[in-house]
Amino acid sequence: MPRAERERQTLDVAEEVFAEQGYAAVSMEEIAARVGVSKPMLYDYFGSKEGLLLATIARARGELREVTERAAAEGGSAEDMLYRGYLAYFQFIEAHRRAWLVLLQEPLLLGGAAEEIEATRRQQTDLIAAQMASLVPDRPRRDLEAYAEIIVGASERLALWRMRNPGVTVEDTARQMMDITWNGLSSLRA
Repeated sequence: MPRAERERQTLDVAEEVFAEQGYAAVSMEEIAARVGVSKPMLYDYFGSKEGLLLATIARARGELREVTERAAAEGGSAEDMLYRGYLAYFQFIEAHRRAWLVLLQEPLLLGGAAEEIEATRRQQTDLIAAQMASLVPDRPRRDLEAYAEIIVGASERLALWRMRNPGVTVEDTARQMMDITWNGLSSLRA
């Protein structure tokens, strides 16, 4: 199997196993067994268990950026762009539900993993701030970054709330974010 394909397979399995058991409880031996490779091969590819976790988070960050950027770009209006971005975010969280819960709630995240998660937050903040700049071009960048940070934090909390309320759809969740943010953002245009 080509290395790139084996790495993708390993990241898929690692995400699943981290989600099932939490990072601390997982061993490289178990991941290697599930992938069907040797433990030394995992160390060769990722360096360590933390390296494997970091690669898993980095891949998710890239995928999240791609889906939210693409969804927002398909919007016809600023309101539609924002809604589509929220919807894509919550759909992504749903698709990676268990792994995302581990990342957001596991208290023992190592320094590197915490930095990767923060990089994901900054990525989404930058994307949202750039979208808001087209909505309110006269606002200082610093204000837009602050508003985007608020949205990112609220989105994470709302995603966790939704997981505790399985009857709530991703569409409902995106609408709930719109209900609370669109009025505030629209008022900035006045």
